[in-house]
Amino acid sequence: MQPNTLLDAILDEAGISHAGLAAHVNQAGRARGLALRYEHTAVARWLKGQRPRGQVPDLICEVLATRLHRPVRLDDIGLGVPGDTAGPIGSAGTSLSGFVERATALWRSDEQQRPHILGAPAVTGTPAVMPVWEWENPPEDVDVSRGGRHRVSMADIEMLRSARAHYEQMYRKAGGVATRTRIVGFLNSETAPLLRGSYTDATGRQLHRATGGLVAIAGICAYDSDAHGLAQRYFHQALRLAKASGDQGLGAYVIGLLVNQALFMREFRQAVAFAEAALRAAGKHITPALASDLYAMQAKAYAHLGDGSSALSCIRRAEQAAERIRRGYEPDETGYVQPGLVNVQVAEALLSLGDLAAAGEHATAAVDTPAHDRGRVHRLAMLSQIELRRGNADKAVATAVQMAEQARGMESQRLRDRLREVREHLVRNGCAGTAEAAELIDGALRVPL
Repeated sequence: MQPNTLLDAILDEAGISHAGLAAHVNQAGRARGLALRYEHTAVARWLKGQRPRGQVPDLICEVLATRLHRPVRLDDIGLGVPGDTAGPIGSAGTSLSGFVERATALWRSDEQQRPHILGAPAVTGTPAVMPVWEWENPPEDVDVSRGGRHRVSMADIEMLRSARAHYEQMYRKAGGVATRTRIVGFLNSETAPLLRGSYTDATGRQLHRATGGLVAIAGICAYDSDAHGLAQRYFHQALRLAKASGDQGLGAYVIGLLVNQALFMREFRQAVAFAEAALRAAGKHITPALASDLYAMQAKAYAHLGDGSSALSCIRRAEQAAERIRRGYEPDETGYVQPGLVNVQVAEALLSLGDLAAAGEHATAAVDTPAHDRGRVHRLAMLSQIELRRGNADKAVATAVQMAEQARGMESQRLRDRLREVREHLVRNGCAGTAEAAELIDGALRVPL
């Protein structure tokens, strides 16, 4: 059950409270001979995704139409198709304009910090797989042109591209918690009006591509903030935008983000399947950088599943793809695949397989390679964990101290998880110098996000 962001957005537009809507629905029901006794709690359930019974969806439309002085359809309030209340992509029959309204409604609810949006769990099973299937299979968008008041120009699209790069750098330096409110505000104030603007098919393709890159960063920031259901919905939106753009490489990149989330949620078989879908569907459009990361994440998934031969096969493919990376020939989105990233991914897979010596070599190579601030924290955390497992306590402690100092100033739930994990391993080991490292980590964790 997914939150109904369309209903939330239109209630906000109409200026009706939850209690107010319940009272108006009860009154409209009496006019039809219905004895309804809804309260604000019922409206809260509808916003969380529960479908009202009987004639109530029609009554809600009637109430809102009177308030807004315009017709309001079931689709406008997210109740057009049972079971598809404000899904991020919707059924295969959902129009692109309908998707845009659903997407922008989510951005609006996120900016307003609606609890039922922020706390929504990630979907699993068919609802999690369908967006990937829809991206990979027909029908394609034949024409994405649109008529609107504001004519979208290449300067507008360039602004979106610059914003994506800006927020990506902010995320790397300050973390997703600090960055998310900024990028969501930008989506609402700058991006939503452009999507509703006027553009040709050619311009629309570029607009949807630029928006997809931005929305993917919003999803990354939500993931980094521990809002996994919200992150997943942003990733699904980015996937739909990638399909509208016709850029299969962008779609494969977004699926890579879903693979990473699946690994975190320990959905290892899904991680393998999603990576295979990205590699298969993108084909020649996939770049060496993205291919290397997808194979490395597959290796981690196979390692967790205990399939050593498949994990090692994927490691070889990841390393071969990494050797083909040519800087300047990669899209902006794959800039995160910096030298050393594959090493740290492979180190994690080898650690799960129990090959500590090889894992240590890869982790050391990753740390010895320059990386952005956030990536360096993850690399140091992995090396500390491996050195502790290998019995090199002094090196593990020294590395943990570097990690804690590097993490200062970053607001990230994922980095906090890594800090806590390293601290727990050090304290459990009880080696010399643990107190100093633990104190540094505690200091970093003491500051609330």
